[in-house]
Parts: sequence; structure tokens; C-alpha cells
Amino acid sequence: MAVLTLNREKLRTNYQVLTRLFEERGVDWGVVSKMLCGNKLFLQELINLGITEVHDSRISNLAMVKRIKREVQTVYIKPVSKKNVGKMVEFADVSLNSELETIRMISAESVLQGKNHKIIIMVETGDLREGVMGEQLIDFYEEVFQLPGIEVIGLGTNLNCLNGVMPSTDKLIQLSLYKQIIELKFGHEIPWLSAGTSVTIPLMLSHQLPQGINHFRVGETLYFGVDLVKEEIIEGMHGDVFELHAEIIELQEKPLLPTGVLGSNPRGEIAQIDESLYGKTSFRAILDVGLLDVSPEYLFPKDPELEILGASSDMLIVNLGIDQKGLKVGETLTFNLKYMGALGLLNSDYVEKIVV
Repeated sequence: MAVLTLNREKLRTNYQVLTRLFEERGVDWGVVSKMLCGNKLFLQELINLGITEVHDSRISNLAMVKRIKREVQTVYIKPVSKKNVGKMVEFADVSLNSELETIRMISAESVLQGKNHKIIIMVETGDLREGVMGEQLIDFYEEVFQLPGIEVIGLGTNLNCLNGVMPSTDKLIQLSLYKQIIELKFGHEIPWLSAGTSVTIPLMLSHQLPQGINHFRVGETLYFGVDLVKEEIIEGMHGDVFELHAEIIELQEKPLLPTGVLGSNPRGEIAQIDESLYGKTSFRAILDVGLLDVSPEYLFPKDPELEILGASSDMLIVNLGIDQKGLKVGETLTFNLKYMGALGLLNSDYVEKIVV
């Protein structure tokens, strides 16, 4: 069985770097845990860091957080479906919302459960995922803030999630202005401007984050230490908190090119033939992980001389080159990961998860 490892000390270092960064700027933040797919072992590691606020897009994952530590503030970060409103109110202290009818249902459920549910109203700022259009925001807020069992604690936005629209100073100033207008019109303070995700951290690092933006929701930079604009590791952070270790289940010298009539493989691909490779061979390792677990495009061998050739449903093929590099069947190869790769592996029941 392939193994996904979480390095406890590297995770802690990344957490400490982010904590200092936010504290220096007076910004609150919560950790987005959705990549962990509700894995109790890894969620426990998060909470052991001292995290007091966890964000997730799956109610069952927030329920797991509450089972581990009831005091952690849980935040549901996508519009809730009608049938799940009751469970969401039960396990989430806060939710992100952009539909008036949904908030009315949350209000009714909060009253029924005897709770005060906090909401962040999401505002559309150009990426065209969830969010209330700016010109409708005043009327929307007027309807919401009078509802029983509801407390509006913030305005928020998401960027770079669907169409790749990047955060900018101008867009975040726009959100800040909406907050000021609402507070002046209704005489009601809105504590949070929740405009920060991992992709917004570079604005903070370059001192371009507008005043008033005081809440971040961070996952990828915590787990991978990455500046998502420069696509490089932030100084002092680690990019290899997570690693995949996959066992070699076959290692043989084989031709570089397939033989026979070529058709589409199960992924709908047709192999491209480089005729200059006819007659040449290399050592190829087959590993015990495949497309059911992770897409090869999100894997990067620790040994830069290795090349991923492709994958089938449950096997990954790696080109070792002209020699075996001292490897043999039963040994493992290690891979660094991108976010979506780790997400797939964490969602796979066929990959063991271990803390190191």
C-alpha cells in the first residue's frame, strides 16, 4: 500500500510563520481543512498546533473537528444545500452565504436549535463563483441582519477559485468600501472583512493589502509553504509537509516505445511515437498507486532524474533511465505533491496516512 506522510515539525514551522505574519498585521485567520478530507489523525495534528478556527466545505469534516475539540470555531465555506441546513447549523458555528432564501432557512433552523449562527456574506468581485452582486448588497444586508438567530460577522470574497482572477488592492478596497457604506447606513458594525485566502498572502507580503482586510482563510500555503503568485516557497516555510511514498511492484528493462497497433487507452489518449527512440530501452518501475488515487500531473519525484511516464487506474509508471539506480522491487520512491495531488490521495481509501 502506498503511504502519504505528514511531517509534524514542518507543519508546525509553517503554522508559526503564518501566525507571526498575521499577528504583526493584526489579522485574524482560520485554517482551511478541506484538503484533509476529514482524516481524524491529520485533523488532530492541526488542532494540536493550537488552532482555534477551522474552515471546511464538508459538514462531516466539521463534525469530526467538533468531536476532537468542541471549543474550536467551525466555519462552513460554501453555500449549504437545503437538505443539509439542519446539520450545518448543528456542526458549524459560522457559514459563508450568498443566497437570501438559504439564510432564511438557516435563521429558522438556528431558532429551532436555540443557537445564534454567525454568517459572512460573500460578495462577487469578479471571479464569478459565489457572491452577491455589489449593487444588490445593501438590500441584501437589510433583509438579513434583522433575521432572528443570525449574526452577520463579516463580508467576504473569493478570488482565483474559478476563473483565475487574481486578488488586487483595488478589488479589496472595493470590498472595504462596501463594509463602510453598510456600517454608516445601518449603524451596525461588521467585525470581519474576510478577503484573504492563500492566493492573497503575496499582497500582504508586498505591503499591498488594504487596511480593513482583517480575516484570512488559509489552507494551501499552510500545507505547502507556497507563494501562489511567484509559485515558490516562502522564506522559512516548507513545501514538503506532505510526501507520497509508493512501493515498486515491478522493475524491468523494457523498450521505450510500445509495439502493435495503437488505439485509445482508458483515458482516451493515443500514444505519440518519437521514431528516434526505436530500439532503445530503459529501466521502468511500476508503483502501487494510480489514477484512482492521484493524477500524475500533481506528482514530482524527489529524485529529479526520474520521469513519470503515465498511469493506469491503480499503477504508476516511472522511467528510471539507463540503470536501476540501485533500486529493487519492494523499495519505495518518494514524491512531492501539489495541492490537488494531496487532495486526491487524502480522499483515497487505498493510501495509508501516517504522521512522521
